[in-house]
Amino acid sequence: MTLPDYVKEKYWQRSYPAGLSWDVVIPAASLPRFVEEGMKNHPDRAAMIYAGKEIRYADLQVRIDRICCALQGMGVRKGETVALFLSNCPPFACAYYGALKAGAMVTAISPLFMTPEVEFQLRDSRARTLFVQDEFWPRVEPALARLNLREIVVVNPKGDKPALAKTPGMFFFADLLIASHGFPAPVPIDPLEDVAALQYTGGTTGMPKAAMLTHRNVVANIIQNRGYWDLMARMDGIRRPTVISVLPWYHIYGQTVDLSSTLSQGGTLIVLSGFDAENVLRTIRDTEAHVFMGVSTMFVSFLNHPRLKEYSLKSLKWCNNGATIIPTEVVKNFEEATGVKIVEGYGLSEASPVTHTTSPYLRRKIGSVGPPIPGTLQAVIDPQSGEFLPPGTPGEVIVHGPQVMKGYWQRPKETAEVFLRIEGEKWLRTGDMGVLDEDGYLTIVDRSKDLIKYKGHSVYPSEIEEVLHQHPAVSQAAVVGLPNPLAGETIKAFVILKDDFQGKVREEEIISWTKDRLASYKYPRFLEFRSEIPKSAVGKILRRVLRDEEIKKLGRR
Repeated sequence: MTLPDYVKEKYWQRSYPAGLSWDVVIPAASLPRFVEEGMKNHPDRAAMIYAGKEIRYADLQVRIDRICCALQGMGVRKGETVALFLSNCPPFACAYYGALKAGAMVTAISPLFMTPEVEFQLRDSRARTLFVQDEFWPRVEPALARLNLREIVVVNPKGDKPALAKTPGMFFFADLLIASHGFPAPVPIDPLEDVAALQYTGGTTGMPKAAMLTHRNVVANIIQNRGYWDLMARMDGIRRPTVISVLPWYHIYGQTVDLSSTLSQGGTLIVLSGFDAENVLRTIRDTEAHVFMGVSTMFVSFLNHPRLKEYSLKSLKWCNNGATIIPTEVVKNFEEATGVKIVEGYGLSEASPVTHTTSPYLRRKIGSVGPPIPGTLQAVIDPQSGEFLPPGTPGEVIVHGPQVMKGYWQRPKETAEVFLRIEGEKWLRTGDMGVLDEDGYLTIVDRSKDLIKYKGHSVYPSEIEEVLHQHPAVSQAAVVGLPNPLAGETIKAFVILKDDFQGKVREEEIISWTKDRLASYKYPRFLEFRSEIPKSAVGKILRRVLRDEEIKKLGRR
């Protein structure tokens, strides 16, 4: 395959603001070394504020080194897997960078996982050491006999000793901070080859699999995004941003964009262990934070909050939306209500994760995720034939850049399937359908696997969801395709109504409303009101779960 001219020319560069270059220089440093280089310049500055307590950079560095020493003393060696089953809290950062500094690979587990899911990830990643939050212990203990764990470190996020009886091989995090001294033994790390993170995909399409993200992958993604932070420093005079950190750190989105990016530039993280709209709004106001990173469902929650306009968010320079498509109506309503712009981005676990972003300093195109970030190439192909498609034609998005993973952990077949070899370089098939415009901005249309085939027509669920969000009664919406012997697939929508409209609108009314706004083959044939729509821990709507539930119902009829 030969790259088309629009890729070779990198025509999207003309959309970059002055001062942002496509070319990036990536230091040959491990992730912990890179982050620590930024930390050491601000020893007395607050690195984190958690539960009202401030942790300075100098103190954080000491804690990281002590945990690294403790792990080395336990026998953790380069290439072993250390698992973190923790919510967002300072011990997460200490364990994360401490393990990486010891040469280990880190795999972080969703705090929402139940015992079978935890067991799968621990077994699949071959974890030997586990950091587990004390309140999560009941979800680990039933699987212990089937696991190959050598050490377990129990963590109380606020620093107290856990109310657990110690067993052989069990340590308390608080004790390790006191008992460990000295400096860690240096471990040679090859940033190009050595894996930093085993980031498990959300399992939205089959069994979870881990993307192997090298130290260079993650450092590259931090550097690639740094140009946008530098623009904030130049345009708004903010060089050390205060960031509301509610994105879960178990996911690479939170690890890279929140945790490592902020610490490496001497910013301050306001660490929240979970999302609550009231608490987040209050925290933004009280801390005068500069940036909030979130996902679509969080902004919907803000809009549904009855006292949103009572909270001053004027300190925010921007909000960032990632992980899932955000409806245009949500963006417009939030910005009208708060005066704060939402910056849309795009990426995936396999790309550490960011590949595209908009910015307050770029020309605005609501609904687009922007041009590719520096150092990243983009193209669109026909998902069946693999042929390149020109700008303006929807197809599967493929990307190439230094942030793209090494491959899937212990999954050679899946690794081979997700990469294309083009002119000697590896290109990642994202599985997402998108279209490029004349300026190189990408608009994500949908997941290729979520595409609905209705009577031969291609129907994108996100387009229908976008229309549903424009209805005054709709708070949240999800659309799936269901098997149908006549049409191939039929279209069903799931809707959460706003509180003021509960019991006042019928399903048929909303279906009829969509008929006036969508082509005849696109409107939902069925609609169901729900109190909840299943989502992943990072806020992605789990269409597969909805589809599976409906197929089971059909099978029982």
